[in-house]
Amino acid sequence: MPKSKLLRMDNMGIVVESLDNTIAFFEELGLTLEGRTTVEGEWVARVTGVKGQQAEIAMMVTPDGNSRLEISRFINPAVISDHRTAPVNALGYLRVMFAVSDIDETVAKLQKIGAKLVGEIVNYEGLYRLCYIRGPEGILIGLAEQLTDRKNPM
Repeated sequence: MPKSKLLRMDNMGIVVESLDNTIAFFEELGLTLEGRTTVEGEWVARVTGVKGQQAEIAMMVTPDGNSRLEISRFINPAVISDHRTAPVNALGYLRVMFAVSDIDETVAKLQKIGAKLVGEIVNYEGLYRLCYIRGPEGILIGLAEQLTDRKNPM
């Protein structure tokens, strides 16, 4: 019998109030809108365990085509918790990190549309320049600019 194996990470999900603002933010970062639709019905409830779920979703893809971000705006039921201002040491899923070619240019571009630098851009042992920023609705993302050709320093 064949042994099951992990193939890849398919996507990361973020729940927001404004799908349009969040799509615009991630497009500015460099992701492309792959599709947008509404999901509802019994099959969704069976997958998520949330009865009566109706959500508008947008799927965004990274430039290399290997990673996706699913952005959801719940119509029903109402959102029950808000983690948008949680600090980086909060429990649970918190942020996604994107590799960028020029961190200074990327931060400046995102700040022009309202993103806020959380701390500062730091150099990690000459390998990476790293920072966290908050985008629309307080979404926390990390940015990493690789400074060396080293594949996986950790």
